[in-house]
Amino acid sequence: MEEIFIRKEKNERVFINTTTKKLSENIASYMSEKGISIAYIHSDLKTLEREEVLRKLRIGTYDAVVGINLLREGLDIPEVSLVAILDANNAGFMRGVTSLIQLIGRASRNSNGKVIMYADYNSIAMTDAILETDRRRKIQSDYNKINNITPKTIIKSIPKPFLEEFEQKHKVKLSSLKTTEKIEKLTKEMQLAAENYNFELAIKIRDILTEIKGE
Repeated sequence: MEEIFIRKEKNERVFINTTTKKLSENIASYMSEKGISIAYIHSDLKTLEREEVLRKLRIGTYDAVVGINLLREGLDIPEVSLVAILDANNAGFMRGVTSLIQLIGRASRNSNGKVIMYADYNSIAMTDAILETDRRRKIQSDYNKINNITPKTIIKSIPKPFLEEFEQKHKVKLSSLKTTEKIEKLTKEMQLAAENYNFELAIKIRDILTEIKGE
């Protein structure tokens, strides 16, 4: 918790990655009692709800977000300066080399980026992930020196919630449309996003469509 308070003083945010839903719930509950503003991202949340959690993390409503599969969330959140990986030595695809490298990368958008892996011992996957990250960091560092580049935190505007932008654009409440109309309009938005190479938005709309079709 001390690490979170340190980031809070600097107006930075934290990702906490766990391996079980129960652990995520317990951490969120415990930290909330200790005065930390924290949210829990889980599979029960719909796409727009997850988007709102991450938006509130960026604007500072939340100090931290805890969840299991944060690889699919927050692809580019520069405010996150600390990524805490719990049970980092656990075997399985969520703690394999590739997953660990991707989780470590969540802190790379911030110049103060730091990763802490909590583990009972150093697993082979942890060691390999650290070595690969160090290798990439050296390449980037050498490039920066040659080109006189000083690493800085990425500046990225915080967009309006997708639903708000959609309803303003179409001048209609999504909830007032029939299911077929929702699917038609959202499909067009998804295709437009893909054509404009905004794949993050296209994926978000695809997930919304999947949820609507499953209702």
